[in-house]
Amino acid sequence: MKKIIEICLESVESVVAAQKGGADRVELCSDLFEGGLTPTLGTFTVARKLASTIKINVMIRPRGGDFCYSDEEFEVMKEDLLSLKNAGADGIVFGILTPEGDIDEERTRALVALASPLPVTFHRAFDMSKDAFKSLETLIDLGVKRILTSGLEPTVMEGLPLLTELVKKADDRIIIMPGCGISERNFKYLDEKINAKEYHVFLPKEISSKMEYRPSHIYMGGLLRQPEFSIFHTDNERVSNIVKEI
Repeated sequence: MKKIIEICLESVESVVAAQKGGADRVELCSDLFEGGLTPTLGTFTVARKLASTIKINVMIRPRGGDFCYSDEEFEVMKEDLLSLKNAGADGIVFGILTPEGDIDEERTRALVALASPLPVTFHRAFDMSKDAFKSLETLIDLGVKRILTSGLEPTVMEGLPLLTELVKKADDRIIIMPGCGISERNFKYLDEKINAKEYHVFLPKEISSKMEYRPSHIYMGGLLRQPEFSIFHTDNERVSNIVKEI
């Protein structure tokens, strides 16, 4: 069975690298430090021009934190979805929950309709829902194409038992796409256990900033800081190594 490899990334350079490495698809985000937010229209447009053969799904997430959104945030999600859809996105990625930890059916249905005919991935908001199998059936009924999940655990390795059950339960009704903590070292093992059709992986490399002058006492972020003078892009060789395993 042909396995689909999707790369999680946040830059134009990374999209180009994923295509070069042989990935089937990317999930284009901004700010992976926050778990992935909506990319800018400019980022998507340039990525589409420079990587014309790989499928680009786009994240629709207006902020970090939880997945229970205000009316204003939901309006932003709708506008971003339509802008990126009209710009040529191949698929839409989002997740919305109720305060009680269930799938927000009304809002999910509305976004699925706006995205049509593009396929929808419900992202790891699924892992923050309180009942995996109830959420699974709800998303099937709503017409979602796939679920990105680590099995309601921090990583795929920890969520392995539930992921195996979810793949069997889903059958051909929806795609279960394991993601979080998959690497070249464990991909073959996890695939043999889960036997999913698609996998979601993050394969970066660290690139030193071009800055020569580096003041060490100034930070652009808050108290929880990323390195100011390191940049992370997808490593096309790491992508190739994963692709060779399938």
